[in-house]
Amino acid sequence: MSSAAERVAIVTGGAGGLGGAIAARLGADGFRVAVADVSVSAVDGVSAVETLAVPVDVTDPASAAAMRDAVLARWGRIDVLVNNAGIAGPTAPVTDYPPDAWQRVIMVNLVGVFHCTQACLPPMIAAGYGRVVNIASIAGKDGNPDMSAYSASKAGVIAFTKSAGKETAKTGVLVNCVVPGVLDAGLTGKAPEEERRLFLSRIPMGRMGRAEELAELVSWLGSERCSFSTGATFDLSGGRAVY
Repeated sequence: MSSAAERVAIVTGGAGGLGGAIAARLGADGFRVAVADVSVSAVDGVSAVETLAVPVDVTDPASAAAMRDAVLARWGRIDVLVNNAGIAGPTAPVTDYPPDAWQRVIMVNLVGVFHCTQACLPPMIAAGYGRVVNIASIAGKDGNPDMSAYSASKAGVIAFTKSAGKETAKTGVLVNCVVPGVLDAGLTGKAPEEERRLFLSRIPMGRMGRAEELAELVSWLGSERCSFSTGATFDLSGGRAVY
């Protein structure tokens, strides 16, 4: 493996709160960091050897491929892909859930992970090294009421991780998944106060997680230090993990 200063990481949804923390952590670890988001023109708050802002619509396979090509054109390699882009969608029971919103959540949260992983795996496999880190949610394990699309999409990310991890197990590419509980950032930070209190009541540790704690786990999964885990889910839930 090459020196830390040559390593390259892509973080989708990198302009958001959680993605920004992940990008900053990887930058501090010596990565060249591509911050990929649906609307990104500058990289703020990320101190790295080099940074690159890359627009991407993860629901579009051509856009995911263009993201890959932009990073390869700049640095000639992709060592780490963090599939972090995601949306919560509306809060509504199944009987009232808007079908178009349901499809949109699945497209961004699950199909987007597929598109970006499919785009970036070939250069990783060709190089004999890579790390794919998918960001799921505890909702994908226990299901949140009135969030059927979000819960289903994140359950799909967990299953996709298991499948892809087994496929690439002998290639030098590891595919793993982080399953956060409630983090006081990102989508949770935009939730109504009543929902935030409900989320907090379910956490045995009695507090929400921090974006920096998620970033630290992603950093390990994206490094050479993680060498014998693939297709695995890593809970970050303050004790709320269900299985």
